[in-house]
Amino acid sequence: MSPAPKYRRRSATAKCLTVAAAFLLTGSLAGCGPAATGFQRDAARQLQEQVLGVSQAAANNDPAGGLAALDTFEANLASAVGNGQVSAERRRSIMTAVAAVRADLTAAKAVADADAVAAKAAEDAAAAQKQAEADAAAAEAAKLAPVRASPSSDEGKGSKGKGKDGG
Repeated sequence: MSPAPKYRRRSATAKCLTVAAAFLLTGSLAGCGPAATGFQRDAARQLQEQVLGVSQAAANNDPAGGLAALDTFEANLASAVGNGQVSAERRRSIMTAVAAVRADLTAAKAVADADAVAAKAAEDAAAAQKQAEADAAAAEAAKLAPVRASPSSDEGKGSKGKGKDGG
C-alpha cells in the first residue's frame, strides 16, 4: 500500500487525541472550579471518568470504542442535567465539545473502515492472483504430462478381447 493512508490515519488519530485531550481538560477544570461552574462535584467526577474513557479509546486508535463511550457520556450527562447536577447552560457548552469530538471520532472511524476495506480488497486480489497462478500451473502441467498410450478404437476392441472377433 502507499504511505498516504497511513499518514491520514495518524493525522486523524492525532487530531482526535488533541480534541479528546482538550475535552478531558475542560471537564477536569470544570470539576475543580467553584459551584458556579454549573457542575456538582460528584457529577463532574463521574463525567470526567467517562471523558477519560473516550480519550483512552482515541489514544488506542479505537474510534468505534470512543464513539460508544461518547454515547454513554452523553446519556449520563443528560441524566445529570435531569437530576439538577449539571446546569442546562453547562450542558450546552459541553455538548459543543462533544460534537467536535464526535466529528473527529467519526472521521477517524471512516478512515479505519476505509483502510479495512482496502486491506480486505488487497487480500482478496492476492488470493485471486494466487488461485489464477495455481490454475495456470495446473493447466501447463496437464499439457506437459506424458500422454498415456490410449489405444485407438480398433486396437482397443481387439486388445481387450471384447470385440466382435475377440469373443
